[in-house]
Amino acid sequence: MAIAKKGDRVTINIVGTLEDGTVFDSTLETDEDSCCSTDENSTDACESDDCCCGESGPMELVIGDDEFFTQIEEALVGMAPGEKKTIVIPAVDAFGDYDEDKVFQVKRSDVPDDIYPEVGQELELTGEDDETLEVAVVEVTDEAIVLDSNHPLAGEDISYEVELVEIL
Repeated sequence: MAIAKKGDRVTINIVGTLEDGTVFDSTLETDEDSCCSTDENSTDACESDDCCCGESGPMELVIGDDEFFTQIEEALVGMAPGEKKTIVIPAVDAFGDYDEDKVFQVKRSDVPDDIYPEVGQELELTGEDDETLEVAVVEVTDEAIVLDSNHPLAGEDISYEVELVEIL
């Protein structure tokens, strides 16, 4: 039986979960919205970048090319097709620790009148140098809008169940 080694191109199935069991990433075929947090009244439950809706089928990568989390690529070494492992990635190695300095206010008067931010909304800000910054709206008042530029999973330890499907 073949065993995966560094440099091998492989296909894997993954299921990423948070400590509370919430699935945030998956390559497994599922019902359209089974891994999303949905609200019967919501029309945009699957618009989040962290939602796995509509994405299914094994992921392909080359072990050691840093195409995915290093811990997962390292765990694949020595695995045989069909074998599964669970890898826990601490927050600092996943999406970083939550940084309060990445939460900031923008005066409501500095926001164009045709933009109506709502708590939970994700926005992309463009600076003078055309660099973009993705933020989430965390508070809206008449005077200011509070934005958070931390990754949505910052501060979260994450786990991935990984199955080696095939060595190509």
